[in-house]
Amino acid sequence: MQNAVNRIGVLTSGGDAPGMNSAIRAVVRTAVSSGIECIGIRRGYHGLIAADFNPLEASDVNGLMDRGGTILYTARCNEFFKEEGIQRAADNCRYMGIDAVVAIGGDGTFKGAAALSKHGIPVIGIPATIDNDIACTSYTIGYDTACNTAVELIDKLRDTMKSHERCSVVEVMGHRAGHLALYVGIASGATAILIPERETNYETDLFEPIRNGRLGGRTHFTVVVAEGAGPASEVAAKIKEHTGIETRLTVLGHVQRGGTPLVRDRVIATRMGHSAVHLLAQGKFNKIVCFNGSKCTDVDIDDALNMTKGLDEDVYAILNETVVANR
Repeated sequence: MQNAVNRIGVLTSGGDAPGMNSAIRAVVRTAVSSGIECIGIRRGYHGLIAADFNPLEASDVNGLMDRGGTILYTARCNEFFKEEGIQRAADNCRYMGIDAVVAIGGDGTFKGAAALSKHGIPVIGIPATIDNDIACTSYTIGYDTACNTAVELIDKLRDTMKSHERCSVVEVMGHRAGHLALYVGIASGATAILIPERETNYETDLFEPIRNGRLGGRTHFTVVVAEGAGPASEVAAKIKEHTGIETRLTVLGHVQRGGTPLVRDRVIATRMGHSAVHLLAQGKFNKIVCFNGSKCTDVDIDDALNMTKGLDEDVYAILNETVVANR
């Protein structure tokens, strides 16, 4: 069967996530296997506007499976929010004979892809963000690796908190979503977890659990704070002020985005990249590749952008019964 596209572009945009390179590798190799040319677009939508293109062959993506970051680089592009920027990007695609673009990233990446599609360039989105906040998919590339990175660091912090009988306040990423903080907090046995989806009551959510822990014989504590839940420095200061416990703040920051992707991210990234190319080959355009259950599916990009991903209430209930109740 003849492919609906002959040449595609692939880009990464927004914050990087472990497994992006695995997705790039899958897109390129699946395209080559399907008789489709693949063009790497460097620095995201900025590269589309600047025509920063580079042809990619299967040999160009050798050894990418275990590499963090993105070989195509990523950048924010304010120019792409303007009509003339989007039009220039679409014109560059047509000039280079790029029939469609695979965009790897998060919500902002998909908004840019949707805008590009309105200018006649078909797109496919692949969800890659450590926040796991894309509503149409149960999993986004990079989430598992980021969780494991944060848990490993918290485990190390706990050793010194025990030695000094301190409270450790750890800020993890998540401006608008607390999925990362929730899973990391559960996995590390945190005393408290503060997330944007829940308004914090300092007395009941922090001070009381710490006091109860002290009465029960605990001498060290861990509090995990998503960056969108409020200033972690304020949380640390309030704990020290109201409980008298020496408290230290650790901001994990961008270390959560780096490192070698774990097995789950490598495999799901590969499956999503493979699915993206086959959707384009079949003429199924303007979709987001999703991973739900154990299968890759797809959703219309405009429908996906109108979805909102709430907190997993079952997981939150588990938190209350296994972490909070046993502080």
